[in-house]
Formats: sequence, structure tokens, C-alpha cells
Amino acid sequence: MDSTPDIDSVIEYLQGLQSNICDELNSVEPEQSFKFDSWLHKQGGGGITRVIQGGKYFEKGGVNFSQVKGDQLPASASTHRHTIAGLPFEATGVSLVLHPVNPFIPTCHMNVRFFIAGENPKHATWWFGGGYDLTPFYGFKEDCIHWHTIAKSACMPFGDDIYLKFKKQCDEYFYLKHRDESRGIGGIFFDDFNEGGFLHSFALMKSVGDSFLKAYIPIFNRRKDLPWKDSHRDFQTYRRGRYVEFNLVYDRGTLFGLQSGGRIESILMSLPPNVQWKYKWEAKPDTEERRLTEYYLVARDWLSE
Repeated sequence: MDSTPDIDSVIEYLQGLQSNICDELNSVEPEQSFKFDSWLHKQGGGGITRVIQGGKYFEKGGVNFSQVKGDQLPASASTHRHTIAGLPFEATGVSLVLHPVNPFIPTCHMNVRFFIAGENPKHATWWFGGGYDLTPFYGFKEDCIHWHTIAKSACMPFGDDIYLKFKKQCDEYFYLKHRDESRGIGGIFFDDFNEGGFLHSFALMKSVGDSFLKAYIPIFNRRKDLPWKDSHRDFQTYRRGRYVEFNLVYDRGTLFGLQSGGRIESILMSLPPNVQWKYKWEAKPDTEERRLTEYYLVARDWLSE
């Protein structure tokens, strides 16, 4: 079992993943392309932020690569590992959020990352994390089944129980406690993963990252040209408020970025450009808007549907 981490290999993979995802998304967006923006971190490292805005299909989207170093690991990254609090660290990852124009295309999020803490790589504490989740505004059962089918296929080479474990963690993590409501229809989520040594754990992270486009693009293609009304758009911007609430209150990546002195423009690129909050608004009974929360935003076994 190889337990010696090779962060250079992780960085090389992540930079390639960012490029591949942006190239694919550029190929389906006719009006805009991703803008390239590199930056440096004050304690070492930096990143590449690639953002698209004002497209025919993507109102706003970002695909971030970051590699940051620090003298002391922030509290958000050492909550479950108190023995490494305050150690020097290096963190690298790719984080993606897409906010489509069409209310029938779901918002999506994907992240894969690697942390290492300690002076000597051979004796350092390290782990991988990541996953992806889907946030529809109008539910389609076939989209949910497809999303989870691809997520399961990414996990299968690493154990029959991995998908169910990661799905459960996703359902639990992407939950707005103050609303008593799920953010979306879930997917997979893992953190603090270092089982089977470095190469095995790295392979799992790569499988998750490489499967994202297979999960999202078919859904995007099915929904991108569906006609929509102003009422659909109004509901979409209202539901985006939940997305903002989660990212600013609960999201560990946002907290880590802020606590580690990250670049604020890159950290907050996940927020949608148009969003609204309504006082005590409720969807009418027997509508697709009500069905979103009553059926789709309830944790369920989509692969048994």
C-alpha cells in the first residue's frame, strides 16, 4: 500500500480536469466562453479562475483551480482532526458551479480536492474530498435517475458500499437545517478520505472528477431548449436564494477559502447573478413548484425508481 502523497500528480490532474470541463462547456455554449484569470495566494501558491457570464445557456458559471499554502491549517479544515490544527498545510482542488438561464436546467456543483498537513510528506496527514450534487428548480425523474446512475458507476470500482455511503453523506451535508429542507436531489459527497493508500484514494477522486460531465451534459442537452415563462424564471430566482443561504452559512469550501485568506472573487463566484427572497411565500398546492419540495427535495433512493 502506497501511502506517500504526490501532490504534484494531483495538481497536474486537477489542472487538466479544469481545462477539459471548460472545453466541453464552451462547446455547448454558443454566445460566451470562459474567461481566464490567474491569481497568487499571499502565503504561497495561487489559482486559475475561469468564469462564464451572460451566455445563451449559462447565466453564470465558474470552474476554479486552486493550490494554496499556509502556515496554519484553518479551523474549517481541522474540525474532525484536532491533532493537526495549526500545522502548515497545502490544499489544492477544482470547484465548479453552473447557474443556467433556463429554469428547467438544474444548477449543479462539483468539487474535488486534496489536503496535506505537516512538514514531512512521508509523515504528513493527508486526505481527499469531493463529490457533486444537483439542484433542480423543476423536477424530472429521468434526470435524477441518470445523475445517480453515473455517480454510482464512478464509485463501483472502489467497493459496492461506496456509492451508498457517499450518497448518504451528500444528503446529510447539502441540507439547510434552518429551512428543514434539502438543497437539491443530492449525488455523492466524501471528505477525509485516505483509505487504501494514496494511489487508491487518488484514483477514486479522479473517477469522481472524470464522471461529472457524463452526469451533467445529457441532462443539460435534454432541457436547454425547453420553452419557459416568466413565472418559471421567477420561481428559479426565488429558489436560488436557498443556494445562497447554504453557501454562505454551511459550505466548508466557502469557510475554508475565507479563513485561509483566499481570493474573495473566486470564493464567491459560486453565487448566482440574479436571486430574490420573498416573505412567507409558498407554492400553491398541486403545482410543479410545490412538487419540487414535496417530492424531489426529499432524500430517496433514485435508483430504485
